[in-house]
Amino acid sequence: MIRTLLGGLVGGVVMFFMGFIFWATPLGEIPYSRASEPNNAALQIALAQALTPTGTGAYLIPEHRNSAAGTVLYGQGPIATVHFSTGGFPPDDTSMLLPGFLFAVASGLLMAFALSAAGAASFASRARLVVCFALAVMTWTTLAQPVFDHYGWGYWIYSFIAGSTGLILAGLVIARWFVAAPETAVARPAEPAAPSDS
Repeated sequence: MIRTLLGGLVGGVVMFFMGFIFWATPLGEIPYSRASEPNNAALQIALAQALTPTGTGAYLIPEHRNSAAGTVLYGQGPIATVHFSTGGFPPDDTSMLLPGFLFAVASGLLMAFALSAAGAASFASRARLVVCFALAVMTWTTLAQPVFDHYGWGYWIYSFIAGSTGLILAGLVIARWFVAAPETAVARPAEPAAPSDS
């Protein structure tokens, strides 16, 4: 149990570090498209005016589920899914580091307990399990998004690579050093049969 908990903690650190590399360094600029400075200002004003009254949340623009006009507008485009926050924060905000780290550790612990319960026969088997499950989860939760929502692919491919890398590296570290190796049965020589009394 202690070994599994320690593995989850180390796995969480690995994921958190990889998230930092992919998203908090200049690499994190790669997946984003850019609007001009005047367009950024105009969009921010429009967002503040249109969405602040309804508050922080995720919005489909235009809303198409409640009216025929919205359905027509959605079909014509352009469309957007807007993750909106009424308040701002510094680009290098550090207030999310501790909660983010706790989420990474929780993910690492879940992975450690899953690998411990799987009882794969060898590191190679555990590694295959890690890679396949990480890619399966990231393919469905991330790479499928531009298919269903008709987004551009750039951001989602980058996010897929970043998430898969973190999950796979964390899982491999846990599988290699924090999951007990399978016990090998030692063959004993057969005992001679007891002599019969007859």
